[in-house]
Amino acid sequence: MKELSLNILDIAQNSFKAEAENIALELLEEGALFTFRITDDGRGMTPEFLMRVMDPFTTTRTTRKVGLGLPLLKMAAEATGGELKIVSKDREHYPEDHGTVVTATFFTDHIDCPPLGDVVSTVLLLIQSAPFSPRLSYTHKKNGEEFSLDTAELHEQLGPDVPLDEPEVLAFLRDYLTEGEASIQ
Repeated sequence: MKELSLNILDIAQNSFKAEAENIALELLEEGALFTFRITDDGRGMTPEFLMRVMDPFTTTRTTRKVGLGLPLLKMAAEATGGELKIVSKDREHYPEDHGTVVTATFFTDHIDCPPLGDVVSTVLLLIQSAPFSPRLSYTHKKNGEEFSLDTAELHEQLGPDVPLDEPEVLAFLRDYLTEGEASIQ
């Protein structure tokens, strides 16, 4: 994918499919090191599936027989000297502590490092995709500055019956995210 925000969207959508109740998206920029981590409490992957997850011919999709998202993300990270790590515990073997953590690290001073892209639209699309559940927390740290947004706090402020995909709410969130991202740049 041309932008890391599209990889983030792809992985977070996998968390939705894994029936996660909580998804945490963290972006960390320290000097020339960029890391994004997506943590969920979804059903997780079996040890057997986890061993094959980087194979492009391994996918949970029924509409096609290839899954290139993670293999391409791994290749992009490694091209910059970074790495991709996936840790997952499946619900069957770990009923109280299941879920998946995907961590990708990039060196931004490398010529092959893809741009972050439109992370504001990515977060908005994730919120719009699931206006009530799962809980999405987003944190972006850059050079000692931090911006965060948590849909649980939004529901607390707006009330439990107001969906986050209402046009007025989405317009507010776009402005809030845009201002928050600008504040750490």
